[in-house]
Amino acid sequence: MEEKTSGSFYGGSLIVPSVQELAKKPITAIPSRYIQPHHPEQQDHVMFNPDHDHAEMPFIDMQKLLSQESTDSESELARLHFACKEWGFFQLVNHGVSSSLVDKVKTESQDFFNLAMEDKKKLWQTPGDVEGFGQAFVVSEDQKLDWADIFFMTTLPVEMRRPHLFPNVPSPFRETLEVYSLELKNLAMTILSQMETALQMEAKEVTKLFEDGMQSMRMNYYPPCPLPAEVIGLTPHSDSVGLTILLQVNEMDGLQVRKDGIWVPVKPLPDAFIVNIGDILEIQTNGIYRSIEHRATVNSVKERLSIATFHNPALDGEIGPASSLVTEQTPAVYKRVGVQDYLKALFERKLQAKSFLDELRIK
Repeated sequence: MEEKTSGSFYGGSLIVPSVQELAKKPITAIPSRYIQPHHPEQQDHVMFNPDHDHAEMPFIDMQKLLSQESTDSESELARLHFACKEWGFFQLVNHGVSSSLVDKVKTESQDFFNLAMEDKKKLWQTPGDVEGFGQAFVVSEDQKLDWADIFFMTTLPVEMRRPHLFPNVPSPFRETLEVYSLELKNLAMTILSQMETALQMEAKEVTKLFEDGMQSMRMNYYPPCPLPAEVIGLTPHSDSVGLTILLQVNEMDGLQVRKDGIWVPVKPLPDAFIVNIGDILEIQTNGIYRSIEHRATVNSVKERLSIATFHNPALDGEIGPASSLVTEQTPAVYKRVGVQDYLKALFERKLQAKSFLDELRIK
C-alpha cells in the first residue's frame, strides 16, 4: 500500500453532499442530479411472483456443508455449485457467526449513521481518497448520483487501514468491527475452500490468492425518498471484488438481483448473510461461477441499512483463470492482470453493469 495520508490505492471519488442530511428536510422536489433516466427494464420488469421458477434465491446451510455426514455435505456442496453457477448469489444460514455479535453490528452501525454531522465530517472522504463517508465511483460533476450515503473503509490487513479512519470510529463500534472483520475473514475463507471442492480444483488455487488478502467494508444508508421510482439507491452493477458477504441491518427490503433479464427482489432470511460472487472470482473460475448484476431500490417510508464486506486478493497478487480450469476444451476466457492495476482501473470509472469485467474478456 502507498503510505500517504492524502490518497488511497483505490483512487478517489468526487466529494458530494450527504443524502441523509438532504432527506431530513421536507423535500418538495428531488434535485435533478438524483433523478434517474427511465429505462423500461429498470422499473417494469420486476418479478414479484414467488411461484416463478427463478423467484427464490438459493440458500446454503453451512452446518450441512461442513457436516461429517457425507450425504448432507455432498448434497449441500451440489447446491452451492448450482447457486454459484446459475445465480452468483445465495443466502447463507447456520454460518457460525454469533447472533450476539451480528446484533451488536446492526445496532451500532445504525448509531454510527446517526452521528451528528460535525462528527461525521471528521470521517468524510477527502479529495483523492474514496474511503470515509460519501459516495463511490463519482467521476464527473454531471453524473447522476445514488440516493444513498456510504461509509467505505479498509479493515484488513491491519497495516492497510487508513490512519485517520478506523482508529477514529467511535467506541464501542470500533471494537465490534475489529471482531466482526476477523469473523468474516474466516467465514470467507471457508466459503472459498468449499467452492474449490465444488469445482474440483487443485488444492488451494483460490484460497492461496486470498489468504493474505484485503478486506473492506461498505456500509450503506438508503434514506426514504418521497418519489422512490425516480431515484436509485445503488446503480445496477456486478461486484468487482472476489467475494461479498452482505448483512441486512434492518427490516427494509431493497436488494434486487438480475436473473435471466428480470429483476428479482430478495427477501432476506432471518439470521442469514447474503453471499455473492464478484468479478475476480468469475475470472478465477474462468467464467464457471458468475458475478451477477444487482441494485438497491429505496422506498418512501423508512431508511434501509446494509453492510457489504468485500474480500479481495493481496495487492501484490495477480488475477487470472485458475490453471486447473484451463484446458484445450475450456481455454482461458479472461486476461491476467495485477491486483493493483485492476483496482486502479476500477475506481477510475463509473459503476455500470458488468462493463469493467467485459474489458478483461479475451475476444
